[in-house]
Amino acid sequence: MNLLDYLPGVPDFPKPGILFRDISPLLANPAAFKEAVLQLEALAKQFDYSHILGIESRGFIFGSALANHAHKGFALARKPNKLPLASHRESYGLEYGSDSLELQQSTLPAGSRVLIVDDVLATGGTIIAASKLLNKAGFEVAGALTFLEIDGLKGGEILTKNGISNKTVLIA
Repeated sequence: MNLLDYLPGVPDFPKPGILFRDISPLLANPAAFKEAVLQLEALAKQFDYSHILGIESRGFIFGSALANHAHKGFALARKPNKLPLASHRESYGLEYGSDSLELQQSTLPAGSRVLIVDDVLATGGTIIAASKLLNKAGFEVAGALTFLEIDGLKGGEILTKNGISNKTVLIA
């Protein structure tokens, strides 16, 4: 099964010059979604981790499915002001703007080794911010796992240069 067949490109979204990959068809097809999670799980076995941090919002989808398959705990990296209790915050730049991530302080147990999961790796800014967020909260980053890396933006190389071990299922 070619999973790229389930990820149509949407040109100039959310702004001109960006080719957005829509994961909706993949998620709507049970066989394709199952295959995506199985491929993520195979890559995740290369990391030593106790918990998964899913990045809002599509990282929640892949991260929670992977956590269920791998029998690991799951935590949320949310957009600002979405969490009810005291949170750590980290700001970062995007390919098309800027944003922040928050992690609720009481979510993960002390000593957690955390695998960061997101749907797409572009320039690496979001994952670097998630890594800084976890470090600020006192946790060890086991690495990062993404479903799709955008070819040509060198996100994987950028993560490696920032000391973040990373794997991806597809590059397109």
